[in-house]
Amino acid sequence: MSEAGEKHGSPGPVEGAPPGWAEGAPPATRAAPAAGARARRKPDWLKIKAPAPRQFRATAALLDELRLHTVCSEARCPNKGECFASGTATFLILGDVCTRGCAFCAVEGEGKAGPPGSNDHATGRGTGGGTGVSALDEDEPHRVAEAARRLGLRHVVITSVTRDDLPDGGAAQFAAAISAVRTAMPEATVEVLTPDLGGDEAALRAVLAARPDVLNHNLETVSRLYPSVRPQARYERSLELLARAAAWARSPELEGAPSGASRDAATPAVAHADAPLGADPFAPARAGRPARPLVKTGFMVGLGESALEVGEVLADAAAAGVDAVTIGQYLQPDAGCLPVGRYVTPEEFEGYERRGAALGLAVVAAPFVRSSYRAGELLKRGA
Repeated sequence: MSEAGEKHGSPGPVEGAPPGWAEGAPPATRAAPAAGARARRKPDWLKIKAPAPRQFRATAALLDELRLHTVCSEARCPNKGECFASGTATFLILGDVCTRGCAFCAVEGEGKAGPPGSNDHATGRGTGGGTGVSALDEDEPHRVAEAARRLGLRHVVITSVTRDDLPDGGAAQFAAAISAVRTAMPEATVEVLTPDLGGDEAALRAVLAARPDVLNHNLETVSRLYPSVRPQARYERSLELLARAAAWARSPELEGAPSGASRDAATPAVAHADAPLGADPFAPARAGRPARPLVKTGFMVGLGESALEVGEVLADAAAAGVDAVTIGQYLQPDAGCLPVGRYVTPEEFEGYERRGAALGLAVVAAPFVRSSYRAGELLKRGA
């Protein structure tokens, strides 16, 4: 981070800080407390430094020019200042409105307006009917690739809002984005952070057929807290997606082929939902990639989970075949989201790393860790 300045939580006016950087910082306190309650002050280890303004503005201007969304801005990530100032960002495709309404997330969601009981928990379909979401933008994958090229990214991370209104959940757009980045930047590694795709295995196959170097899907929290934190999702469905991805990554047809390697030169340059697992319609073999695609997940702490439950999530991830896990402190992004349950100490995060390592997982755990934060570094560890 820049040494320009430092504040607890929401930095507010800081000399030299560029406009817009504070929108990604967490607020200084939890949601409006009940009458007579004292607002919770953030501990000393939760501080944010103002970013170097010149590079921050350059990154923001490029994204504006190319009409791209980022999870950094839409989700009010506390690391936005550092990442933009470093000339990097996590691309958010399929628009900036989600069809679900997770209680921890600042991204605009149609599902947040639905009445109780209106969500389809079996499929994960949100309450929104698609009226507020964006029309599918066929040029978006090419603009993502152009932004990655101009930023000089060596590791490109692409995520999306959940699009339950689309038949494939947006899988084809993920595949197209991977293809576009491979074409524009053959040496770059590509990580996708996908929604659960409604549990649709064919949709997952379409993403995997594009051969990302990392398939990431976040569990987000412990199983017990799903009804309050992720009411339109199911813990078991997310675990199943990770297990399917892990089985694909270890499948015999991929053995000996680096991630991103082409298996069949005759494979068409468009991924289809019925493409066999392991097929790569896009990129030639390249040196420097992990020996096989990596499977990754992440979750937050500080929402009311117990240490035992954290251990259970790590054990479930390991049993599903996950390679890498990120764990970070939940920080309430706006007043409409869940309040922070507690602030987890750095020592506890270190304990989570040790517990994960004992299970064979590459774990990065710290207060400001997010699933795409310094993702290229975790890729090297997981490989």
